[in-house]
Amino acid sequence: MNKVLTVAVCLLSTAALAQQAPSAPANPALQLYRASATKTNDLVHTKLDVRFDYAKRYLYGREWVTLKPHAYATDSLRLDAKGMDITKVALMNGEQMTPLTYDYTDKANLRINLGKAVAPGTSYTVYIEYTAKPDELKVEGSAAISDAKGLYFINPDSTEKGKPVQIWTQGETEASSAWFPTIDRPNQKTTSEISMTVPSKYVTLSNGRLDSSKPAGAGLRTDTWKMELPHAPYLFMMAVGDFKIYKDTWRGKEVSYYLEPKYAPFAKQIFGNTPDMLEFFSTRLGVEYPWNKYAQVVVRDYVSGAMENTSATLHGEFVQMTDKQLVDREYQNESVIAHELFHQWFGDYVTAESWSNLTVNESMADFSEGLYAEHKYGADAGDSHNHRNLRNYLRSPADAQKQLVRFHYADKEDMFDLVSYQKGGAILDMLRTYLGDDVFFAGLQKYLKDNALGNGEAHQMRLAMEAVSGKDLNWFYNQWYYSTGHPLVSIDYSWDAAKKVQSVTVKQNQPGQPFQLPFAIDYWVNGKPRRQRVMMTEASQTFTMPLASKPDLVDVDAEKTLLWQQTDNKPMAEFAYQYAHAPLYVARREALLAADAKQATDPAALKLLLAGLSDKFNNLRMVAAERLKLDDKAVAKAAAPALRKQAAAEKNSQALAMELTALAKLKDKRDEKLFTKQLADNPSYVVQAAALQALATANPTLALSKAQTLEGTDQAALSQAVVGVYSKNGGQAQWSYVRDKFDAAGGQNKFSYFEGMGTMLGRLDDPKAFAEDVERLKTLAITYKRFGVDQPTIAMIQAAVKQQAGSTNLAANQVVADKAVAEIQAAK
Repeated sequence: MNKVLTVAVCLLSTAALAQQAPSAPANPALQLYRASATKTNDLVHTKLDVRFDYAKRYLYGREWVTLKPHAYATDSLRLDAKGMDITKVALMNGEQMTPLTYDYTDKANLRINLGKAVAPGTSYTVYIEYTAKPDELKVEGSAAISDAKGLYFINPDSTEKGKPVQIWTQGETEASSAWFPTIDRPNQKTTSEISMTVPSKYVTLSNGRLDSSKPAGAGLRTDTWKMELPHAPYLFMMAVGDFKIYKDTWRGKEVSYYLEPKYAPFAKQIFGNTPDMLEFFSTRLGVEYPWNKYAQVVVRDYVSGAMENTSATLHGEFVQMTDKQLVDREYQNESVIAHELFHQWFGDYVTAESWSNLTVNESMADFSEGLYAEHKYGADAGDSHNHRNLRNYLRSPADAQKQLVRFHYADKEDMFDLVSYQKGGAILDMLRTYLGDDVFFAGLQKYLKDNALGNGEAHQMRLAMEAVSGKDLNWFYNQWYYSTGHPLVSIDYSWDAAKKVQSVTVKQNQPGQPFQLPFAIDYWVNGKPRRQRVMMTEASQTFTMPLASKPDLVDVDAEKTLLWQQTDNKPMAEFAYQYAHAPLYVARREALLAADAKQATDPAALKLLLAGLSDKFNNLRMVAAERLKLDDKAVAKAAAPALRKQAAAEKNSQALAMELTALAKLKDKRDEKLFTKQLADNPSYVVQAAALQALATANPTLALSKAQTLEGTDQAALSQAVVGVYSKNGGQAQWSYVRDKFDAAGGQNKFSYFEGMGTMLGRLDDPKAFAEDVERLKTLAITYKRFGVDQPTIAMIQAAVKQQAGSTNLAANQVVADKAVAEIQAAK
């Protein structure tokens, strides 16, 4: 599963995110040991025959579930079945049915008396007739998976204009049992056959191959999908709707893309790298893609980012774009395609034995995103993606207190966090660096082959890596998988001219035991590096290297994959050398950030930052443009010509947008022509949006006029820019547009309008409008309080009240603001 909340919340400032809510009282649920589910019965085969009641939002189902007692004879069976009506339960003997007694008083556990003891390993089949009522379930989701009712009817009565009628499912973590009775645990696996009776006008998708498609009465059709290899119940899926199918192939297997008709012409542009991903991952892992087809479907109102259902990934609508929108597509958007595909091996082929071991699913998929970026787009792209993910984890002090493998958690949904994803991915990148590519990928291959079509956990991954490497890796797994935190280090340097010896002192400053850290140090002399591999085992260690002359640069962690936070006390001259000579993306980024801190006082630092404007990689050009302190007159005077020159030559739309945003800080009328031209002529919506907001700094009146002509746009980037202009330069007349855009944005998309709402608040004279704006911001702050959204929201509201000093409505607005702040602070 791909988790998207991190991306949404990162629209807020890093400073805002760093603010943590007060510690909550210890949750008693955290004291519980979360053991792997005990296997009394094993699932063998699940056959479903379902039809849908669109008006009631019900599923009517018939199920034949085949099982075997695992280790001991049993006369009973417990199935997860959430909120259903159970109308018949029987034991099958060929075609004959023997009714069975059962208990279903809690509406969650279907407890069946088999009427006899069944020996271990002996198959038996139970028949069940039931009605699933997902919309009547009282269940809660999580930040990663916002709902848990399993089965979703989208616009079933066609009352929402412009929204298609769809049905889709979401099983992870344990929500498949909301639409069919099963043993809903990740350590169960079963083959499957799913027959769906649907209106003939709709397309269906499920796991495995489409075995048959037959008329089923007036206007109806029954499609039967078969999955002949076992997979976990949470990976079962169905999708029904008006999808157009684009069919591709890879090694003779069907690769298909299901999209809404509007986006069907762009299917190849959206998903076209999928066959290349299949080839790359199959080759790199030494295990061919195991399933008989691979399909991807895009649905509306999805409750997470995407889901790796076996052979049939389901995506949220954010991947669906027109050709014009695809101009601005970043790898961050495409990475979800790689992420879910890699799950077909790590998660589907070998599944985490328990949610405590989610790392063997999600950390692997997170790691794959950078792996494919490196393959397809080069080392800088892979390193940039990995480093962004790592920074997301490092920004969250609360997550540093969690273990990667966690046997104590309040709810299984809590496992879907920055630790299981981003930190886990970074840990794998470290292990890859330590072992080397050949050994690391041989270890992954062994893990997959040893546990094929079964379950795995971190210990089995360790044993596979030890077997192929010949190294003991307990220290690595104990430190990174079963302990918390990460190193906080300072690095100091000393050159002994008499002895011609360079010393490097690395000190770990975090509390507790020091980390054991293998890394490389590069000593650059006469334009060439000399590499020293070291193993740090103490809280403070000094490493030395005899050299012919004082090095121009000492580059610690030269491979740039260590998961640590460092304070590197090298002089600016060495950072400048590092930028010019050390080849890796992270090395260049480190140098630019060092220059950022001193640009206003050190000419060498400013020169280095300006060099970054023409870096070969667009992300670093963006870093340089964003970091320039253009409110400093000396910086502005030196940077403006270079920034204008780069903007005129820029080919990457994201980088150009950032450069225009930087130029806007100059508030210089001479840039008005550039902003106006880019707004009118550039095909990129991202560039047009940046140009509009930049124009507002050079000519607010013209920008307001241009914004009004764009109110009808259906492009999110442009509508966000219009809101940005209105929030700074508009008034009461523009409030309704800002409000309506915020309201129309679903869930996490509201963050796109968050800042605009807050900025406009201070200029709303109408007490009713002021109160409405505060209410919206308050609701968002409470919903996402656990991610630190509460503090910046409170600051916005309080700043708005100060801005209204002298207003006749100040007293009334102060009461509204104080009440909202109190409610945000009191919210759990």
